[in-house]
Amino acid sequence: MTPTVILFDIDGTLISCGGAGRLAMKAALRDIAGCDEPLDFEFAGGTDRSIARRALEGAGRSADEPAIDVFLARYLERLPVMLASIDRYHVHDNVLGVLASLERRDGFAIGLGTGNVEAGARAKLRRGQLSERFAFGGFGCDHEERKRLIAIGAERGAARLGVAREACRVVIVGDTPKDVEAALAIGAECLGVGTGPHTPGELREAGATLVCDDLSDPRASAMLLGAAR
Repeated sequence: MTPTVILFDIDGTLISCGGAGRLAMKAALRDIAGCDEPLDFEFAGGTDRSIARRALEGAGRSADEPAIDVFLARYLERLPVMLASIDRYHVHDNVLGVLASLERRDGFAIGLGTGNVEAGARAKLRRGQLSERFAFGGFGCDHEERKRLIAIGAERGAARLGVAREACRVVIVGDTPKDVEAALAIGAECLGVGTGPHTPGELREAGATLVCDDLSDPRASAMLLGAAR
C-alpha cells in the first residue's frame, strides 16, 4: 500500500456549525469597525485570513498583517460563545465511520486541510468531539492561500509517515470547488462531497477525482482506502 495522506476540510465536509463562524466574524468586525455588512459574502472555500482581509478592506480599515491578526484574535474570543449557542451544529453522515475505518489501517496519516486558523478549527471540531481525531494539518494560519496550506498539510502528513512527500498518495476531501482546485494544484486526488453549498455537478466540473453526495456512499470509503482510483 502506498503511504497515504488524507486531508479533510472542516466546514461543510466534516461538520456544519450552523453559522457560528460567520456570527463570530461579524461580532469581531463590529468590535473593530462598528459594522458587519462587509462580511455579507460567501465564506465557503475561503481562508480565515483572506476573509478577514476582505472584511477589513470593505469596512475601510487597514488590512495589513497586524490588523488581520487583531481581527482574528477578536474572532477567536467570540467563536466558543457562538458555537455553544448554536443548535444547528451537526457532524455529517458517516464521518465517524470513515474516520474509524481509516484509523484501523497502517500507512495512513489522517489530518486537516482547512482555511480555518488552527485555534478556530479545534474549537469547531471540539464541540463534535472530533478534534482529537486529527493530530496535524494545514491551516489558515500557515498560509492565506488554500493551495499553499494544503501543501504544508501534505508535508506534515508525509513526515508522520516517515517518508518523502513525493512518495505519498495525497487525497483532499472537501465540499467546494476551491478544495478541488487546491488539490489539483499540488498534484493530489480530491474526493468531493455534496454536503456543503456547492452541488455535486459543480465539484465534478471543477475536476474532482470522485464526487459523492456524502461520506455514507461506499465509493467514498473505497477511494480513500485506495480501492477505487
